[in-house]
Amino acid sequence: MYRNALSYLKDTWFTDTSRKPLILRGARQVGKTWLAKEFAKQMDLTFVELNFERNPELKSLFVSNDPKIVLRNIESYMGISIKLDSSLLFLDEIQGAPEILSKLRWFYEEVPELPLIAAGSLLEFILSDHEFSMPVGRISYLYIEPLSFEEFLLAINESMLLKYIQDIQLPFQIPDAIHQKLRDIFNVYCLVGGMPACVAKWIETKTFLDIALIQEDLLSTYREDFYKYKGRVDVSRLITVLNSVPNQLGQKFMYSRTDPDMQASVAKQILSLFNKAKISHTVKLSSANAVPLSAEIKDKAFKQIFLDVGLVNRMLSKPFHINPVNTTKGGGVAEQAVGQMLRTLFPLYKEPELYYWQREERGANAEIDYVLEHNGEVIPIEVKSGSTGSLKSLHYFMYHKHKKLAVRINDDLPSITEIGVRLQRQEPVSYTLLSIPFYLTGQMFKLLENNNS
Repeated sequence: MYRNALSYLKDTWFTDTSRKPLILRGARQVGKTWLAKEFAKQMDLTFVELNFERNPELKSLFVSNDPKIVLRNIESYMGISIKLDSSLLFLDEIQGAPEILSKLRWFYEEVPELPLIAAGSLLEFILSDHEFSMPVGRISYLYIEPLSFEEFLLAINESMLLKYIQDIQLPFQIPDAIHQKLRDIFNVYCLVGGMPACVAKWIETKTFLDIALIQEDLLSTYREDFYKYKGRVDVSRLITVLNSVPNQLGQKFMYSRTDPDMQASVAKQILSLFNKAKISHTVKLSSANAVPLSAEIKDKAFKQIFLDVGLVNRMLSKPFHINPVNTTKGGGVAEQAVGQMLRTLFPLYKEPELYYWQREERGANAEIDYVLEHNGEVIPIEVKSGSTGSLKSLHYFMYHKHKKLAVRINDDLPSITEIGVRLQRQEPVSYTLLSIPFYLTGQMFKLLENNNS
C-alpha cells in the first residue's frame, strides 16, 4: 500500500545534498520497517537490516566510532558487500542499543553518501531519558502515523475518489451519490482504522471479524509491551489507564475516572508512558488568542486521543453494523477520527501537536474541539457527530477572539456560509463558516487556502 512518507523519502530526503541519518518515530506496528524496506525496493538499494531487539549482540559491531570500521564489521558478519551509493543501512529496534544513536554523527560527517535509517517502537523512552550525547543537528526525524483517510482510499483501490476530493474547489457541490459513497467508506475507515495490518486484511477479505482479530492482536502487543515498563509502574494499572483513554474521548481527561483507588500521580505517570510510546496523544488546552498556540498552554486541563480510531472502536466494542461516529459516544469517536486525521496534516518532519479551547465559568461553559494554526491565524474547529448541532460555543469564541473564519466538521454535505447572529446579551457576531464532511478533513488546509483566494 502507498504511504505519503514514501514520497518524502524518495523525493526529499534521499535527494537532499546534505542528507542526514533519519530516525523514524511512531508507535509499534504503524509501518516503520515496511516503509524502509519499500523505499529500498523502489530505489533499487541493497537493504542491509540490523535488528537490535532480535539480535542484541549486533551492537558490538558498532564498538568503534569510525563508520568505515563499523561497515567492515557489518560486511564481515553478514557476508555482504555494502556499496555506499547503492545500499540502505537500516537499524531497526534501535532502542535495544541506544548508545548507537550518538554514533550516527560520524556517519553523517564521514560517510554522508550512505543512506541510513533507524527506527524503534519504544524509541521515545530512550530519547527522553538518554544518558548519552544525541547528535543534534546531525540527524533528522520522520513521524509516522496510521494511514490517513487519503492513504486508505488508495489502499482500497479508490484512486478516482481520492482525485475527486483532492480536486474539490470552493464553492463546491458534491452529488449525493458520491457523498454517500464517501460517507460509507469513511465509516469503514473508522471501523478498520489506519493500522497497516488491519488495512491489508481488509483488502484481502473485506470481513470485519478478521479485522477484529487483527485489532485484538495489536492491542495484545501493546499490553505485552507494558512488561517492558516494569520497574516504572504496576502492569495492572497500566491496563486500567489504557482502557480509560477511549472512554474519556471528547472530554477533559480526569485521572479520577481511571480508577477511584489509584493516586492521580500514578495515573499521570502511566499516561506519560503511553504518550511517549505514541499509543495515545495529548490534546493541549490553549487560550488560543494568537499563534503560536503553544505559547498559551494551560496545564490545568487536557484531552487524550488514542493512536487509531479502529482500535478505539474495538476497545469500545462497537458493533460493525452501526455508524461509528453517530451513536452513543459517537461524539468522542468523531473527535478521535478528526484528531487522528488532523495529525496527518502536519509536515512529516514535525511532531504533530493538537490543541483545544475551553471556557469554564458557572452557567457559561464553552468549548472548541480543536484549534489549529494556519497561515498565522487561529482556526477553530467544531466536530459534530451527526449532521446538525448547536454552534453556541463557536459563536462565543468567534466574538471574543475576533476571528473571521471557522471550520465545522460533520456528516453533512460541504458548504460555506456567512454567519450572522447575536449572543445572549445581543452582541452581534459575524464570520465565515466552512462546513465539511469528515471525509474532507485531510483537504481542510487546501480548502481554507481556496477560500482566502
